[in-house]
Amino acid sequence: MPAKGKHRRPKPQRFTRSIAVAGTGGAALALPLMGATGAHAVTTQSAPQTVSKKAVQSLPVAEKKTAQKSAAENAGVRTYSVRTGDYLSKIADEQHVAGGWHRLYSDNRRAVGDNPSLIHPGLKLTIGRKAATDTTESSPSSASKTSSSAAEATATKASESAPTGFTLPVIGGTIGTGYHVAGSMWSSGYHTGVDFVVPTGTSIKSVGAGTVVSAGWGGAYGNQVVVRLADGYYAQYGHMSQISVSAGQTVAEGQQLGLSGATGNVTGPHLHFEIRTTPDYGSDVDPVAYLRSKGVGVG
Repeated sequence: MPAKGKHRRPKPQRFTRSIAVAGTGGAALALPLMGATGAHAVTTQSAPQTVSKKAVQSLPVAEKKTAQKSAAENAGVRTYSVRTGDYLSKIADEQHVAGGWHRLYSDNRRAVGDNPSLIHPGLKLTIGRKAATDTTESSPSSASKTSSSAAEATATKASESAPTGFTLPVIGGTIGTGYHVAGSMWSSGYHTGVDFVVPTGTSIKSVGAGTVVSAGWGGAYGNQVVVRLADGYYAQYGHMSQISVSAGQTVAEGQQLGLSGATGNVTGPHLHFEIRTTPDYGSDVDPVAYLRSKGVGVG
């Protein structure tokens, strides 16, 4: 009898399995009792999770877009402090400004001023996005935006087009040592240029439009700049305390090249100015006569 009882025990198990097979058409009957209870528990708990996801996804689209736009605008935006020897095209190249120096000037016109050539060490420039003051002030109406854009375009064109006139290299200076004054202090036996007596820090201007040939230390001339002018002559500026341009840069008439000083072999602050037929020492011509031939009154 015990042996027979052992063979009868598996019947309920087969019955249970048959119920599972028979119930495959209905999801609720396909699970054992314990499984059904678990399924019920999962269903009950999944409801609030679904609502929570929907709540997150249903945040105002406008707010999301505003936040994303703000993040995108601020990404990569930085402030650059102008250093000695900087100029806009140099900064734009080094900082990889899209649109070059024109864009850099447009974005920072309120800080730079009307003349893009006149920037000074310590000036803060915004790189990567238009300065906030410009954006805020140009936002009230489309008319003001159009007016601002037109003004910037005019300023850009003015800075790009190099004037064809000539000017004095410094304003307010008096002539000290003149051209061809003899003396043993000069290797050539005479003064190869003319000295404009001005205090250290006086703005030195390019007498005409041209291209910077060299900018840096010039031995006895101290810090110097040499510019090839549009007519083929070369203008040399010596003893500068600060240089604002670099070789290869195009400059306009009246554009600042740097500041006067007393570097090199000098007895006091002044600008040594030469006009040459080549960029080299010894090819000098009378600078005063040259400027006068261009309609510039000297001394």
